[in-house]
Amino acid sequence: WNGPELRLRNWRYRNTDITMALTKLALSVGAVACLLLASSTTCATAESTDLSSLEYDVFPTRTSAEAAVVEWGHSAIISALDGAVASFGPQTSRGAFFEVEAMPVLADPVDGNVDKLFTKDGADDADLTTLKLKNTDEVEGNMVVMTNAAGLSGVEMARLAKNSGAAALMVVNTDKDHPDYIYSLEPEDDAEAAYAEAHIDIPVLMVSRTSGNVLTTATVQEGMTQEEIKELPNHGMPERVRLYAGGDRPFFEDVTSAGTQPTVYLIHNMLTGQECDDLVVSAEDSGAFKALDDTATSILEHITAQRDGSVKAVGIDRAVLWRGQLHSHAGKQIEERIDQVTGYPAEHFSDWHVDRFADGSFYGPHYDILPTQVPIASILVFLNDVPDEQGGEIVYPN
Repeated sequence: WNGPELRLRNWRYRNTDITMALTKLALSVGAVACLLLASSTTCATAESTDLSSLEYDVFPTRTSAEAAVVEWGHSAIISALDGAVASFGPQTSRGAFFEVEAMPVLADPVDGNVDKLFTKDGADDADLTTLKLKNTDEVEGNMVVMTNAAGLSGVEMARLAKNSGAAALMVVNTDKDHPDYIYSLEPEDDAEAAYAEAHIDIPVLMVSRTSGNVLTTATVQEGMTQEEIKELPNHGMPERVRLYAGGDRPFFEDVTSAGTQPTVYLIHNMLTGQECDDLVVSAEDSGAFKALDDTATSILEHITAQRDGSVKAVGIDRAVLWRGQLHSHAGKQIEERIDQVTGYPAEHFSDWHVDRFADGSFYGPHYDILPTQVPIASILVFLNDVPDEQGGEIVYPN
């Protein structure tokens, strides 16, 4: 794409007075939504910091090719978890050959550190290549659920699962500081890569700590005792789950640590490429593009001038798509999907703003505070992509 970069901005309101804070993020990707949740935490003004001196975490780190879904339930109530498929073992591109339907079974030990052989005090002469889990009879033919709390590598855990007869391995990331964070497991050295290539033929995926808690309490009712939970079929977990490729299904990527305010997520596959193109065409056909002037407050266009009169928007054209302009079938589909994915009712959305960035355009550090209300969240959609060397990132400095 050699044309200008285009972004779509939308806000959701609530009446509570909220102060927006900033957090670290840098990205450049098309058809992805960035969701910034408001916070009551204040921060130093961006002007007091040399932004070029900060170290930034760069996102996205996940791709649709590694996205998987673990699903259970029936036609009336379906529950699903997002997972990241390891770089070794069967990949989502294999379609039906990647899919597994089985019972989820907790590993024994749950962290895979059988007899503490993976610790510095473990037996030096133990043959780890044939080591099995203690509950092999339960694991065989099923999806074994293991945590990474013992520090085993992905290949070490996959080898345990394979040796124990598992049909698939689910690794729960137990990082307390990142309860929603997952990543694609990779071999740690050439030897592991060679072993995985030769022996690991079962799907391996990671789910977050939050998702692990959802899975292990799927059938647990509030107020149940530990004894009652033990009497449940599969001890509170679903009796069957289905693993399949995520494809174009929207999925979240957590980009902030627990306790960091505000919360920022990337939502992959929020809109289709065609829907992004339709929004661009709607904005262009409306004839509403005009230079964004942030030196004057405009309630209708949701622009708040800087108190010191400084200019933050340079070389940006903006078109406002009033709610009535999106009442087409395509417009309703877009709003309904954002409603379903984010949980924010479409009727609470603001009008859509389409910003057009050309060569040399930029929007300086600013707060998404509107003249009459402060939004509970900002939703920004990247409508097209540009090459990395041409910029296009949105940056949240902390």
